[in-house]
Amino acid sequence: MLLDGLRDAGYGLIGPMRRDGAIVFDEIDGVADLPRGWTDEQEGGRYRLRERSDGAFFGFAHGPESLKRHLHVPHQELWRAERRDGGLDIVQVAPEAPRRAFIGARACDIHAVAIQDRVLTGGAYADPHYAARRRDVFIVAVNCGEPGGTCFCASMDAGPRATGGFDIALTELMDGGRHDLLLEPGSEAGRALLATLPAREASEADRKAAAAVTDTANRKMGRRLDAARAREMLSRVPEHPRWEEVADRCLSCGNCTQVCPTCFCTTEVDSSDLAVSTASRARQWDSCFTLDFSMLHGGPVRHSTRARYRQWMTHKLATWHEQFGTAGCVGCGRCITWCPVGIDITEETAAMTAREETP
Repeated sequence: MLLDGLRDAGYGLIGPMRRDGAIVFDEIDGVADLPRGWTDEQEGGRYRLRERSDGAFFGFAHGPESLKRHLHVPHQELWRAERRDGGLDIVQVAPEAPRRAFIGARACDIHAVAIQDRVLTGGAYADPHYAARRRDVFIVAVNCGEPGGTCFCASMDAGPRATGGFDIALTELMDGGRHDLLLEPGSEAGRALLATLPAREASEADRKAAAAVTDTANRKMGRRLDAARAREMLSRVPEHPRWEEVADRCLSCGNCTQVCPTCFCTTEVDSSDLAVSTASRARQWDSCFTLDFSMLHGGPVRHSTRARYRQWMTHKLATWHEQFGTAGCVGCGRCITWCPVGIDITEETAAMTAREETP
């Protein structure tokens, strides 16, 4: 009924679905597309799906994709030029503003959207394409009951319970053999939609059961990170030997930045057809792990993998605060899961802290 109500209100539905051996975040038609009865097993460099026996709709942590792919899109055409009647027409690509509802957004990813809002629309030079896609969005959050083995959102104060930034938050209750969804409004739009649904008022027992779901998830969290200590420590260790050790393993593939829900770096590329009658400029995702990313007229600023990994991790956990007033990490753990060699940002932080404190 909730999804039907959103569709009737004119929203396209974006939600989790099982495809190609992973749970992805894409267009869905309804409840039948949700990955019911599936969960994920995540560790450093490892992701697997397996079936559950309880038929849970949201009994998984998350896949490689976040809301970023639909708001700060991987490829965005900016303008194109066309030869016509001996002249050249320059056409600016207007921002698209689809009306969409995101179903099943986790607390960590909602925090990531808030960070991207600050980066891409909070300054004097707002990104009009991001702003347009962000404008008419309805978010249905899911309070997490099944964290992945690489999750550490509790350490970053970004989960497992959604505390804001949503229109409706739901908690899947499966205690005592029941299967219910507890719905909580987070906005006037959410409250109005809930009023149209055939739901009963939650009891105190229901609320306690919902709180127990996220309390259990917190205890089962796969990783921990001391965010305050990391921020203070990283500013002092630019020559720490651990940087070289992690660089020996790092492939500079950029997987961590591609799956990260807060990374926003892009580059611009030009292209034309073979007849050179049309040309276009587009913006696409880039990564600070590529050698060309820091290219200036005299060459790249960060030549080594060591320098590029140090830049990424230090920016995420420390200097991002100076730029945007928050950490650039929400503890989703995707960078650990989808690293081909299983490099673990929580492990690296702990190792550097331990070495620094050893007399």
